[in-house]
Amino acid sequence: MKTLKNMLLIAGLFTAVQVSAQTDKATTIRLVEGKNFIFNATSAQPMNSVEISAIFSKIPGAMAGASVPLRSDVYQLNVSNDNVEAYLPYYGRSYNAPKTSNEAGIKFNTKEFSYKADKKKKGNYVVTIKPAETKGDVQSMTLHISEKGYASLSVISNNRQTISYSGFISDPAKLASN
Repeated sequence: MKTLKNMLLIAGLFTAVQVSAQTDKATTIRLVEGKNFIFNATSAQPMNSVEISAIFSKIPGAMAGASVPLRSDVYQLNVSNDNVEAYLPYYGRSYNAPKTSNEAGIKFNTKEFSYKADKKKKGNYVVTIKPAETKGDVQSMTLHISEKGYASLSVISNNRQTISYSGFISDPAKLASN
């Protein structure tokens, strides 16, 4: 009986975490169309390749080609009317090695970018962001956002394999007030 109570408590906690990540439909519309949101990455899915699968298979408890869990409060893409800032890890094949550890990952801050938000069926959005110039050679970033705020981000680079992230969007104003 005690085990059952513990399992229900854990299930309730997971549900509470999931609910807190959701936004309502009106908030999602306001954030996306207002070009002012934060994408919080909860996992990274590197492109499946033999080398990456070999590395993941050596990690205890990991599956080959599995996604990598991330801290959503650390790894983010911040989008505002006049700025895009990315701080995301990178897992995959890079065709040019970074010179320093500061150049690893997908890290940039730019004021020059294009932003296009297409509303799809059922309140979903496809947002395409193309930075004019980044040190990490990011060509484009595509976000698929559900009406509840869940999102996937795909990053296409010139010198790296494509990588995808899963997560959710949030309101920067709410984070600033906390």
